[in-house]
Amino acid sequence: MKYYLAPMEGITGYVYRNSYEKFFNNIDKYFTPFIVTNKSRSLKSKELRDILPENNKGMNIVPQILTSDAEGFITTARKLQQLGYNEVNLNLGCPAGTVVSKNKGSGFLAKREELDIFLDKIFKIDNMKISIKTRIGKDSPEEFYELIKIYNKYPLEELIIHPRIQKDFYGNKPNLEVFKDALSLSISPVCYNGDIFTVDDHNKLIKAFPEVKTVMLGRGIIANPGLMNKINHNTNIDKKVLKDFHDEMLYKYIEIFDEERNAIFRMKELWGYMIYIFSDNKKYAKRIKKSQNLNEYNEAVLSLFMEQEIVEGAGLFNNQH
Repeated sequence: MKYYLAPMEGITGYVYRNSYEKFFNNIDKYFTPFIVTNKSRSLKSKELRDILPENNKGMNIVPQILTSDAEGFITTARKLQQLGYNEVNLNLGCPAGTVVSKNKGSGFLAKREELDIFLDKIFKIDNMKISIKTRIGKDSPEEFYELIKIYNKYPLEELIIHPRIQKDFYGNKPNLEVFKDALSLSISPVCYNGDIFTVDDHNKLIKAFPEVKTVMLGRGIIANPGLMNKINHNTNIDKKVLKDFHDEMLYKYIEIFDEERNAIFRMKELWGYMIYIFSDNKKYAKRIKKSQNLNEYNEAVLSLFMEQEIVEGAGLFNNQH
């Protein structure tokens, strides 16, 4: 089995990836939060910093591109090629309203003719593997049966399928009926993505689809960074390891931003997921959220680690993420 870390805007940047690799070292491929192509055709400094080879040493990194503009995609892919990348990923999955309204991400799925033309253009790039991360449709799961006909026309490196439609966002359950069809219909290798929060979720998926050889996890790992070790070796995450992992990121963010406020803000985003693996976490979540400076933040986090335990088998379950 191969395991990928899904891209999550504001969370899985290079600080997270490096820290995760240092403490857990069990991901086969990391996908970067999406790069948006723009009129100036240049990478924003934040995007560039995230993909610079020196910030991603020893990891298998695939930059993700979000666009519906073929020329923009090609220009960006060439820049990434110059940095040493030989694979890029096209985001056809993002369900955010601001993205969808511009016919990007999962919004692009509703424009099948344009998508076909777009893919025809981008697959002419030499020496660049292109994988696609997709939802199964914008408004209805039935759209997938037309989309797969388009995908099958091109030499995709991989088709990563999150079996929800755009309108689901992260609600409803992944549509495993359509995913089952995708496995037999796709001529490209298929990777599963969606709602793997616990070992049980993982095992059910593999039991239902023994032919699946690649799984992408996102929110499940963000909530419980020990999830992969639990899946692979049945070992629970150690509180000390989790605290060290946390501290590594916090101080790296302080160093990069050169100030505490932004660093704390980044860590609070992470706690939006990670808090759920702790017992009796509500009041600590509030304290962390309300902390205004590094002292307050560190005190809140320390009391959580000292006073509560990591719950066996915890994941995001039915939380609102």
